[in-house]
Amino acid sequence: MTRTSARPAELTIRGIVLGAVITLLFTAANVYAGLKVGLTFATSIPAAVVSMALLRSFSDSTILENNIVQTIASAAGTLAAIVFVLPGLIMVGWWTGFPYWTTVAVCVTGGILGVMFSVPLRRALVTGSDLPYPEGVAAAEVLKVGSGVTGGAAENAQGLRLLVVGTIASAGFALLAKMRVVAEEAGRNFAVGSTATGWSTSWSMLLIGVGHLVGLSVGAAMFFGMLISWVVLVPWFASGGDLAAGVDALVGATFRGQVRFVGAGTIGVAAMWSLLRIVGPIVAGLRSALAASRARGAGDTLDITERDLPIGFVGAAVLLTLLPIAWLLWSFSTGGPVHEHPAAVIAGSLGYIIVAGVMIAAVCGYMAGLIGASNSPVSGVGILAVLGASLLLLAIFGQRTDAAGVNALVAYALFVTAIIFSIATISNDNLQDLKTGQLVGATPWKQQVALVLGVVFGSLAIPVVLDLLKNTLGFAGMPGAGPNALSAPQAALISSIARGVLGGDLDWNLIALGAGIGVAVIALDEALGRAGRMRLPPLAVGMGIYLPMGLTLLIPIGALIGHLYNRWAVRRPNAEFAERMGVLAATGLIVGESLFGVAFAGVLAWANRNNPTPPNDAPLAVMGEGFATAALWLAPVLFFALIALVYRWTRTAVTDTPPADGPEAPADDVATYR
Repeated sequence: MTRTSARPAELTIRGIVLGAVITLLFTAANVYAGLKVGLTFATSIPAAVVSMALLRSFSDSTILENNIVQTIASAAGTLAAIVFVLPGLIMVGWWTGFPYWTTVAVCVTGGILGVMFSVPLRRALVTGSDLPYPEGVAAAEVLKVGSGVTGGAAENAQGLRLLVVGTIASAGFALLAKMRVVAEEAGRNFAVGSTATGWSTSWSMLLIGVGHLVGLSVGAAMFFGMLISWVVLVPWFASGGDLAAGVDALVGATFRGQVRFVGAGTIGVAAMWSLLRIVGPIVAGLRSALAASRARGAGDTLDITERDLPIGFVGAAVLLTLLPIAWLLWSFSTGGPVHEHPAAVIAGSLGYIIVAGVMIAAVCGYMAGLIGASNSPVSGVGILAVLGASLLLLAIFGQRTDAAGVNALVAYALFVTAIIFSIATISNDNLQDLKTGQLVGATPWKQQVALVLGVVFGSLAIPVVLDLLKNTLGFAGMPGAGPNALSAPQAALISSIARGVLGGDLDWNLIALGAGIGVAVIALDEALGRAGRMRLPPLAVGMGIYLPMGLTLLIPIGALIGHLYNRWAVRRPNAEFAERMGVLAATGLIVGESLFGVAFAGVLAWANRNNPTPPNDAPLAVMGEGFATAALWLAPVLFFALIALVYRWTRTAVTDTPPADGPEAPADDVATYR
């Protein structure tokens, strides 16, 4: 019998605690970012860099321990995308806040199902496929560079510094904006003959960071979608409108009531196209996995790096998780029409969660391997999930006319979708992390345990942050929303679709127009691909149509800045390191503004603790209305000056750091629109 050497420490208490702490920070930032502009950012690389910088002081820290830290943090950061659904329950008036343990239970149960559903897919889509897993490979190489390779410590120290620099610059500008030293946004709506349109932007460094991470192709696609929205659709639908009532009112009503549903149609078609393209490879991969499982059952010995959670345990965990889900569905629907046919509805919902969950886990896992976890169309999956849930309820209850009954069914459809969405986000992240583990020699079952821990840690934090933001800033469209209200774009869209299907007032012509645009964009994207040109991802075009210009205009600019930086980086002797430092600086721009947004929500809560009338919406303001014009001109000057300084500092840091002797880590090409 061969004697094996002891393996390095992997799933440690120290690593779990550090992963939990990083989880709280990045989850709060991701919740805010998701509610503000409909995006979340990948946390694997930043978590790995922070982990290695902190654990470096311990002589017994290992690459496997650092891998567990980033696994926990990435799972929780990804789960924060649940904010794409849950705020819809506030918007439709079913919830007035986020019940803590109910919200935790939705996130935990859906997240655990996401982990369990993706366990059998590891062999099919990770070890048994040639999918590139760009983010998983990048995270693995970052861990390798920081684990004993010459220059690794210096590189990670520089990376941590740049993350902090980006964070300080972004948070600092956001602070000046809340002090009203600089303007937060700029824009103008205007008449064009008998119609109207407009332009707007928000001076948000978060958007610049997002643009860098999504890259030039996605940035260009969003810009194209924005042109379709504001140059074509808004003027078309607003033509002949009541200009006398005000240009702002006409443009706002046109965009919210018509254009965004066109965008929903485009997003839905783009998502379905993405899903249809990968059904064949997933089926083939699952057949291969089953064949490998039968071979192992015949007596083959598994290497430790191939040991998943036992399939019996996975099955038992899925069945046990269905029990609290059934109770959640029963409890949530008490007093509503669901209790007219409780057995049929709840049994049908559980069946839908299982079937849709398994399919979505496979689809999202494959998409993560193909283009990265953060670039997968999880928003599109949410749209399809809420359509399925709404149509299931429509089949059982028919078209109801009573407003209370429709509202209860809309809320129930959103609740079911929230569980499925948790499955989608975690399975999307799970296989990416398992790819990282495969490349660094990790034990799969320990990573799967770490993923469950990340789900729990993130779930405990999400409702606290959601309630804080809801009670202070509010969500656009909810009763009493103030000027600082967060747009929560995906939640608004998903809840509107559920209400439209169940209430019978969805304008299917707008959806059909969007679907037609989606088909045209898909054809254009495929033609560009065959011609070897830069592609226009259809989902990004749909997001460009749907999102307000104020939340998208700077993303293409950030993409251009990132593109120019990467053109410089590839000419460096340590090119991959240079690109990775750009990614970390851009991530800092996202983290800084996001964390400041959460902190500002706390300041608002304190400033309004005695319920003043009117509410204090600007507790940090030091400049009055008389300074508004100067602030409007000062904002872009200071904004782009700080951006230039961050990137100059990044280039200097790259130049001053000698290349590592070991393998370079690919840059984390993190496209964050889901």
